[in-house]
Amino acid sequence: MKDPNSTPAGPVASAAPTDGIAYCGLYCEECPFHTGRIADLARDLRAELRKAKFDRTARSLSAVPYFKVFSGYPASYELLGALVKLRCKSMCKGGGGPPWCKIRTCSQGKGLAGCWECGEFETCEKLQPLVAAHGDAHIRNLKKLRRSGVEAFLSGPKHW
Repeated sequence: MKDPNSTPAGPVASAAPTDGIAYCGLYCEECPFHTGRIADLARDLRAELRKAKFDRTARSLSAVPYFKVFSGYPASYELLGALVKLRCKSMCKGGGGPPWCKIRTCSQGKGLAGCWECGEFETCEKLQPLVAAHGDAHIRNLKKLRRSGVEAFLSGPKHW
C-alpha cells in the first residue's frame, strides 16, 4: 500500500504543531476552511442536487404559493458553489489565509511568533476585523497563549 505521506521525491514534511496557531491566536487546524469540511459538504450536496435534477423540482415547487421560496434555488445553488471554493490549503504561517493580512505582516515585522507576544494585542485595531466572525475568541486564545504558553494552548480547548 502506498504511503499517503510520501511523494515521488520522498516523505512529505509535516507541519510543526505550533504552525497551526495563527498569528491572531485562532487555531488553523480547527478552521472549517482549512479542514475543508464545509467545502466538501457543499460539493457533495451540489452533486446530489444535480443527480436529482433538483433545479426542475425547485422550479415546479416555486409555482405553488406555499413553496415560493424555491424560486431562489438558483442563487442557493450558486452559494453552494462559493462554499466549495472556501478552502484554505495552507495554514496562516504557511502562507494561507488572506494575502493582505495586516496581522501577519505586523507579527512578522516585529519578529513575533504571534500577537500573544505583543503587549498591545488587547487594544490592537488590526485584530478588529476578526470580531464580526469570531467575537472575542481570538482574544481569549491570545490571553491563554500569553498566560499558559503554547504547549498548554495546544493541549487544551481552543476558541473559534
